[in-house]
Amino acid sequence: MKKRNRLLVVLSAMFVLVALLTAFSRLRAQHPSPGDGQPQPLTKREGNPNYPTPNPLYFEGKIDYESLGIDTPRNAWEFAQRGIYKQDDLEDFEGAIADYKAAISMNSLQNGTCQLVTTSPVPGTLNPPPCMFTVRSRLAYLLMESDPAEAIRLFQEVLLIDPLRLEINSLIGEAYAEEGDQATDAATKRQFYEKAVDAFKAELDLSPVTAQATQLTGDEANNAQVHWELAEVYEKLVRNADAKAELDLYLKATKWHSDTYPWRIALAEKKIEELK
Repeated sequence: MKKRNRLLVVLSAMFVLVALLTAFSRLRAQHPSPGDGQPQPLTKREGNPNYPTPNPLYFEGKIDYESLGIDTPRNAWEFAQRGIYKQDDLEDFEGAIADYKAAISMNSLQNGTCQLVTTSPVPGTLNPPPCMFTVRSRLAYLLMESDPAEAIRLFQEVLLIDPLRLEINSLIGEAYAEEGDQATDAATKRQFYEKAVDAFKAELDLSPVTAQATQLTGDEANNAQVHWELAEVYEKLVRNADAKAELDLYLKATKWHSDTYPWRIALAEKKIEELK
């Protein structure tokens, strides 16, 4: 009888021990501690392999924001990255605009919190840090219809940072054309359209078609999009000969570069006949 009681006590103790070990294992699985071999959430910038190592120039591309482990942005670059995340992934354009503006307020030529880098090689450290072009071009693009004047100002800052950056002059041209469309009197419309022409020509100047290039490739024109935009502005200025010339160049460019909107090719051919 005593042996039987002892056995029951031992078995009861074993059952209790097993229950405790099971509960502990479940708790440990839910709340792993460092060194358990379990992946840990990345909540800190320091030690996060997805957070770029600081260097004199900002990384201007997009990084998966959720991988950065940022709870609240604390500098211009982090606000820019969250803005890109809101714009591209969430389509929260108002939120993106707010973040881009916050980033620029911390990376501004006007208040001296950024600088233009014009020398090579770049020093190991820069104080203030360099001005970022991505956040300016993205914000400007979002403001082109609602505030084309501010968009133009931001695009012009991009050209201060990188004078050879392609597509920026073209976007300036589009913003000027938008201002012309919104203007209410003929004289103001003409002024904006003329500025648009100058901007589009500046874009073409960055990628000239030389005789040597034509001889080697057969390509007689470049940048179908800009030639199309120029033709539209010339039509608004009632400069039909110039509009026809740009449409001719547009068709030459599409032979080699096609068009994002291929239906415009047939429309250009029709317009050329109408403008003769």
